[in-house]
Amino acid sequence: MKPHLALSLSLLPATNLLADTFERDQALKLPDVVISANRQVEARNDSSAANTVFTRDDIERLQPASVTDLLSRVPGVQVAPLGGRGSLPGIYIRGTKSAQSLVLVDGQRIGNSTSGDSNLQRLNINQIERVEVLRGSRSVIYGADAVGGVIQIFTRRGNEQGLQPRLHLGFGSHQTWERSLGLSGGDDRTRFNLGASLDESDGTNRTHESYASDRDLDANRNQSLSLSLSHGFNDDLEVGLNLLDNRGKSEYDNPFGRFDPNTFESLPQQPYSDFAVSSFSTYVDGRINEAWKSRLELGHSENREKTFDKLSDVREVFNTYRDSLTWQNDVTLDDRNSLIVGGDWYEDRINSSTPYDEDSRWNRAAFIQHRFRGETFSTELGVRRDQNQQFGARNSWSGTFTLPVNPDNDVLLTYSESFRAPTFNDLYYPDFSNPDLAPETAKSYELQWRNQLSDSARLEASLYRTDLEDAIIFGSNSRPQNVASARINGFEAALSQELFGWQSNLGLAIIDPRDRDSGHTLARRARRTLSLDLDRQFDRLSLGATWQAVSNSYDDENNRNALGGYALLGLRGSWALNREVKLEMKVDNLLDKGYSRALYSHEGGQYGYREEGRAWLFGVTWTPEL
Repeated sequence: MKPHLALSLSLLPATNLLADTFERDQALKLPDVVISANRQVEARNDSSAANTVFTRDDIERLQPASVTDLLSRVPGVQVAPLGGRGSLPGIYIRGTKSAQSLVLVDGQRIGNSTSGDSNLQRLNINQIERVEVLRGSRSVIYGADAVGGVIQIFTRRGNEQGLQPRLHLGFGSHQTWERSLGLSGGDDRTRFNLGASLDESDGTNRTHESYASDRDLDANRNQSLSLSLSHGFNDDLEVGLNLLDNRGKSEYDNPFGRFDPNTFESLPQQPYSDFAVSSFSTYVDGRINEAWKSRLELGHSENREKTFDKLSDVREVFNTYRDSLTWQNDVTLDDRNSLIVGGDWYEDRINSSTPYDEDSRWNRAAFIQHRFRGETFSTELGVRRDQNQQFGARNSWSGTFTLPVNPDNDVLLTYSESFRAPTFNDLYYPDFSNPDLAPETAKSYELQWRNQLSDSARLEASLYRTDLEDAIIFGSNSRPQNVASARINGFEAALSQELFGWQSNLGLAIIDPRDRDSGHTLARRARRTLSLDLDRQFDRLSLGATWQAVSNSYDDENNRNALGGYALLGLRGSWALNREVKLEMKVDNLLDKGYSRALYSHEGGQYGYREEGRAWLFGVTWTPEL
């Protein structure tokens, strides 16, 4: 860490953290700052958002197989994939569904505009520098979809000086291979990082009873490329670009079969998809004067998928594209008052083999947020106005009151409003859509308590309530309808503590997510979750363990199909042979627990998608010094 950056974190207000051209890149390597909350570097404790941050050091210590492995450690976040590694995950932040939370890569929305899914399972963890998770609405800053929260992923960044190559090889269960290499470097003005990865696995059989054709292993292949480049012309002007491209092949089971319109029968399939998920952004970051900093960012993202069937000539294409432009201005009015003023524009487009009545729409917005930082209290008040091509104007408000009880305790009260526009599938998918849908809206209330218990222990806790109106569900006619309202009450806590040389991170969440009309629990939301990570460094040896417990839930909105709870134990370790070579070993689901996070129907029965049992991985990382 730069010494002057560490000093700035402890002495300066959030809006003054960007003292020179490269401190934003350096901040991505620090655990005690957050960028996503207001699109600017600020100390985590100064942010009004309940947040969790994983740096590259955390990723290497925890050895997660994927981004979703990291997310399952966050209190208030639940992950429900459809059967093991590489399968489509449902992401539930504070009881909201995947389409109600925003996922960004280097500031760019990567969610699929047809389904609302973010395809996080297709992002390679070796190309990621940092993951930030904001729990709770951030619609003033980001607009639509940030109802439950925001997940932002930052790609790998370059070093400050010199060249640093890296190479990683891994082999594990189910013929899993991991290969990645990269090169980063820089000087006083220019920094870069270039990385490439290739992951392959024979996979597992994701379904139980089904067609004979489904009794195969569902393999996946993922190749990834990342590039970041930044150049500072002087201390007040920086330009840069970020690129992440993931593409590959994924096999899966379709236990429902393929409907034959000629025979009206369901026929077996062996489906697979060729996919590509990519994002690109370029920016100009400049300080106009001592009080005014401005950032202009242009971006493009794609979700492309072609699905095939080994048993037929069926071919389908679902491609979505998004262009975006963001302009944000951070203005320091005086020692206590600051403003964020900006505008957003983005346009979604579809190219699909399935005909949609509409295949594009745009959204433009303006927002302003004021922050006051006093000695006895602080406030944050913001408003945003979105103009959607289809749904017209929508306003979003938020306000936070912060009371510093003493130097070690802060209490925060927050109110926020948010909305979600229906996806193209909701509105236009043939025979299973409703073009008359209205946007979902939400109001959220939150009480946070942040306590620095000691020099080595910190507790963060939240009580919250979210009221959803015009929630979109599928009715009895298999078409989406604005008929539901939902109430989500919840409590979550995160405790970080060092004890007897062991670093522990405990996350606990208790939620009550209910359909207010029927009283039923919302589908695939467990009421209680717990995650515990224990790690210790013994000179060159590192040891760690993870314990995760999830209570029972329901797979359907009528609460007829129960999903059992489960607990998982994982162990990990690493050994630094020298300064350049490190050996890594982990075992996930050590007790070989069988469990399911989602169900499917077949011939009148209910079956669970199979999650991966005991799995191990051995790896070696080489970072030669040049």
